Amino acid sequence: MTDTSSCLSATADAYDAVAVRYAEFVRGALDRLPMDRSVLAAFAECVRAAGGGIVGELGCGPGHMTAHLRELGLDAYGVDLSPVMIDLARRAFPGLRFEVGSMGALAEDDAALDGVMSWYSVIHAPPREIPSYMAEFHRVLAPGGHLLLAFFESEGDPVTPFDHKVTTAYRWPIDDLAGLARDAGFAEIGRMLREPQEGERYRRGHLLMRKQ
Repeated sequence: MTDTSSCLSATADAYDAVAVRYAEFVRGALDRLPMDRSVLAAFAECVRAAGGGIVGELGCGPGHMTAHLRELGLDAYGVDLSPVMIDLARRAFPGLRFEVGSMGALAEDDAALDGVMSWYSVIHAPPREIPSYMAEFHRVLAPGGHLLLAFFESEGDPVTPFDHKVTTAYRWPIDDLAGLARDAGFAEIGRMLREPQEGERYRRGHLLMRKQ
């Protein structure tokens, strides 16, 4: 087993083990996060303004964010490594499409999607793997397609591992992550940083990009 497949398997197993509790934890979380909702709304508006089309939420967990994208008028579906998460998503949102898979090796054809969202999912990828993930996002997006990344920001430090409650994750300098996206062929549209709220430990980063 390669280091990459070992990491993917460990991440899937970790989320399988906590899937039910995780789904309960995130239920209704957006209700108290107005800045996050504004970023999601901006992403949805950009996709719709470019003509709409299919949007993949990569690392969708129990499906709540995919459902939110649908509420914002997007033709969204979800992909996740964890079979248990996908089962929960399908039961909670039976009208939506959810698939087990890796966001680093998607089943989609080249240029098949008009939007890609990674909402706190690239955080578990080892830093050396991030360029290949960016390349995959670029591959599946149509020209002019939009990418939204949400992650934990490192607040002046370099890329830093931390004790995420599920499995090892990384905090990123927003400029470094934006640079890797740019190297993969994305142009930055905008970014948002917000400070941690009560019960949160770290600053949150958001990048909205467009495939050139």
